[in-house]
Amino acid sequence: MTINQDNSQKIQHLRSLLQDINCGFLTTIQDDGSLRSRPMHTCDLEADGTLWFFTLTTSHKVTEIEHHHQVSIDFCSSKQQRYLSISGTANMIKEQHKLAEKWHPELEIWFPQGLATPDLSLLKVEINQADFWESSDSFIPQKIISSADRDYSLR
Repeated sequence: MTINQDNSQKIQHLRSLLQDINCGFLTTIQDDGSLRSRPMHTCDLEADGTLWFFTLTTSHKVTEIEHHHQVSIDFCSSKQQRYLSISGTANMIKEQHKLAEKWHPELEIWFPQGLATPDLSLLKVEINQADFWESSDSFIPQKIISSADRDYSLR
């Protein structure tokens, strides 16, 4: 899919804001409607606006995502006074070639067996909206990507 220049710039801006932040809090919806958050190491942000995370298929978040695909990921760099909130649609990917493509050695902290880790999978988040707050001077949110941008689709 072709992404127009304006949307490409938005994604590049988002990439630059995330550059020094490698961990975010993923929030999922439980079956009773309550929210649950946990830290996740960001694996990749693709040029089309797709975020990738490694996880285990047996984790509770996978069940939650299978039932409710809407998620939120929040990132914070208090040192740089930078805060991001991203919402999107999540799906699980278990294809070996995609796992190998996204794998990098620093993930061995969480997955010591590397790509041989049983039940290893990827969490794919297609961004629907991204907001950020930056600097101590103003905490008015700046929208990077909004649902109105879906005319071109970030997917």
